[in-house]
Amino acid sequence: MSETENLNREEDLLTDAKSKAALVVVSLGADRASQIYKYLSEQDIEDLTFEVAKLGKTNNSQVEATLDEYYKLCLTHKMMTDGGLDYARNVLEKAFGESTARNLLEKVSKTLQSKPFNFFMKGDPKALFSLLQNERPQVIALIMAYMDTAQAAQVLEELPDEKRIQTVESMARMDRVSPDAIAIVEEEMKRKFATIITSEDNMSLGGVDYVADMMNHVDRSSERKIFEELGKRNPELAQTIRDKMFVFENIMDMDDRSVQRFIRECDTKDIVYALKNASEEMRTIFFGNMSKRTMDTVKADLEITTNVRLKDVEEAQQRIVNIIRNLEEQGEVIIKKGGEGDDIIV
Repeated sequence: MSETENLNREEDLLTDAKSKAALVVVSLGADRASQIYKYLSEQDIEDLTFEVAKLGKTNNSQVEATLDEYYKLCLTHKMMTDGGLDYARNVLEKAFGESTARNLLEKVSKTLQSKPFNFFMKGDPKALFSLLQNERPQVIALIMAYMDTAQAAQVLEELPDEKRIQTVESMARMDRVSPDAIAIVEEEMKRKFATIITSEDNMSLGGVDYVADMMNHVDRSSERKIFEELGKRNPELAQTIRDKMFVFENIMDMDDRSVQRFIRECDTKDIVYALKNASEEMRTIFFGNMSKRTMDTVKADLEITTNVRLKDVEEAQQRIVNIIRNLEEQGEVIIKKGGEGDDIIV
């Protein structure tokens, strides 16, 4: 087959993949599809929207076949990341036959291999820390930018204070990273960990939005320390990150219906602990959105609950914030993140 024929075949396969992706998105419906769009780059969103817009009439067999392939690919991806290649091959061959299993593994392997630093994705945060602790903050920030925000937050918590602040600063300043810069870091990682993953295109990494999302997963104690130090070194950056986050204090910006909704999900003990060092304004918001019975109980418990550690207060506040974030994701509450002018409904 000539080089031209190979290129044409690859282009046809890419077009076919985009068409299938559009079919999956349309089948999910607008609400679920909007959740997927949050994880796509601007170019991917543009390409996918174009494919959705040009979709013509499709029959049930096309939709079913596409969704079946999508399901199998998701299943394969999970088995490979959770159980490894051999495990995935064994299960897939038993379920779908050798030929189908081979095709699925080939497609998913290409996806996994295309993501830089993929070998870090499954690692235990403390194990990752042992690998990263001696790296420069800029290197740590680059690698963490490829992790999901929850995992990155766990790694951040393990770093010493000074390096942690420098890493946050590096990540917040990060925008688009050139292939050359990624290649240099990858080469260094290859030398140390015998792993190399290629990158062909500039990747949108890090940035203030990513740091804010990551900080939303950091425990309250670490969050407070990071912002105290970052506020001294770079107050403008600290405020910019805070403005992108939702923290316990932002409850004061929520509407009454949303406050009433999340209070119903909270443990009374958490509310008592969370309000121990809260302002009178915050307490008024909580009390004003409780039933009289609950309010009386909380007020009585506040009177008799003494010698509460700051750590316990912060953990209770964090659990309440996590409840609010979960309800936001389900579209059941409206939150306004600090510094934003518009309410955000998810």
